[in-house]
Amino acid sequence: MEIRVEHEEQKHPLLRDESQTELEPRKNLIQRAISQTFQSTAHLANLLPTGSVLAFQLLSPIFTNQGQCDAVSRSLTSWLIALCGLSCFLLSFTDSFKDQKGNIYYGFATVRGLWVIDGSAILPPEKAAMYRLKFIDFVHAFMSILVFSAVTLFDQNVLTCFYPMPSEETKEVLTALPVGVGAVCSMLFVVFPTQRHGIGFPLTAN
Repeated sequence: MEIRVEHEEQKHPLLRDESQTELEPRKNLIQRAISQTFQSTAHLANLLPTGSVLAFQLLSPIFTNQGQCDAVSRSLTSWLIALCGLSCFLLSFTDSFKDQKGNIYYGFATVRGLWVIDGSAILPPEKAAMYRLKFIDFVHAFMSILVFSAVTLFDQNVLTCFYPMPSEETKEVLTALPVGVGAVCSMLFVVFPTQRHGIGFPLTAN
């Protein structure tokens, strides 16, 4: 019996390491914050062209030198953000259609209809009018830029590159701004959904 009691005491010591118990909640909070950041970024990225987001996520660690920026890398990172943002804006005006054989064609929406990029297919005037440029397309394009800006603010390499030593006020803005922009734009995308299925966006069965 005595041997069993001593063995149980070794399993469950009377005195616990209080420093370890204090660190566990902190680790859990940090892990939750990191997980929430990745989830928010993934959710926002679904509203953008896949190619633009993928190019930014692949090139940003290289262009920013893992956040250790100098004048050259900071300039390259600015060009990368500008080009990817412009890509998100322009690709919001693209659309696609299927012919009778099931082939998919992509084009840009114009005031007259859909202009097929490779020119291999011609739409009838009545069908081309369905893809005509609308005001809501400009709204979606503007929101795409805002969403992409939020994605860039979630990128730690970009933040470290442009704000290596931010003040407390700047930290609060950089933390709250992308979340607010993402929430508002996500709500607007739900209320005013896009009917286009352009380059980099998912296709439907139709």
